[in-house]
Amino acid sequence: MVPRPLPDRVAALAALDDPIRRAVFNLVARAGAAVSRDAAAEALGLSRRVAASHLDRLAEQGLLAVEYRRPPGRGGPGAGRPAKLYRRTDGEVAVSVPEQHYDLVGGLLAAAVTESIDTGAAVREVLHRTAYDTGRTIGAAAGNLLAALEDAGYEPRRPEHDGGAVVLGNCPFHRLAQQYTALVCGVNLHLLRGVADGAGDSRCIAELVPGPGHCCVRLRPGSAVKRPDP
Repeated sequence: MVPRPLPDRVAALAALDDPIRRAVFNLVARAGAAVSRDAAAEALGLSRRVAASHLDRLAEQGLLAVEYRRPPGRGGPGAGRPAKLYRRTDGEVAVSVPEQHYDLVGGLLAAAVTESIDTGAAVREVLHRTAYDTGRTIGAAAGNLLAALEDAGYEPRRPEHDGGAVVLGNCPFHRLAQQYTALVCGVNLHLLRGVADGAGDSRCIAELVPGPGHCCVRLRPGSAVKRPDP
């Protein structure tokens, strides 16, 4: 559930700004099977070199996956090198301004509901625990708290004369938080507690401080604490 870094996602989408490269991507995306360089060149009226260049650029940006395969019926010594083939990746790339991660909160909700159905546990309890565990993963991957918050799209800042508190300028779940405030803000609170612990900052206290122009959760320094069960 750790989001792909924003610069990588922007670069991937920027690769589609070129109209020829976008046509190459659409050709591969709509094909029923992996596409070779020769097939792409012939279908779009390009030279093989130009087609290969665009295909490789799309693969470098993670928009296409590469595989090597010999044509059917050809194998063994003398069969030549396997052909380089391209297909669309299973993942997706999305960029929003300000940054939003509705896929993250959606995944948390789906996981919690599934576990609740399977075990009979209360959905809210499972959801808060799942959010905390996911936050720990995000924090540990980033290595420090501010980097984790930046990567997750929270736009952290430390206002002057606020005792080292961290205010989050953006809520990655803003639209959902407007509609389902108590539910989503509760998930956000436990997620950020996990992020702080995963990043190794057990002195950071996440608390709900809703207000206009920033995320509902505020992070302030405090004594090292043992988190209560979600």
